[in-house]
Amino acid sequence: MDDDVERAARKVREVEQAVAERVTRTGPITGRASSPDGAVTVVATPGGPPQQVVVSPAALRMGPQGLAAEIMRIADRARRTANTRLHQALDRVVDPRELAATGIERGPDEDDFGWHR
Repeated sequence: MDDDVERAARKVREVEQAVAERVTRTGPITGRASSPDGAVTVVATPGGPPQQVVVSPAALRMGPQGLAAEIMRIADRARRTANTRLHQALDRVVDPRELAATGIERGPDEDDFGWHR
């Protein structure tokens, strides 16, 4: 039993090291999304809250509820993009099912204009 525990601990250390090396090479992993008119732009991290929200003066014409809904919609898209980029960055290091089990689901691959690849 002790050998099994030691093997599992060694595997965890190896994966941690591989993930750390990969993230060091890629830099911060974020997703960016904008509304079609560019009035709202959000930058998010995988599985996390928005890191940056930019609202143009024109977006204020949406009213509070409309603007809030638009920010939430764009933030969700930015988060999905960040999640997908994390999956792409770690695809050879971590089993995608493990990331999904932590709540970081891989979305469809999209380019910066929202086109699916």
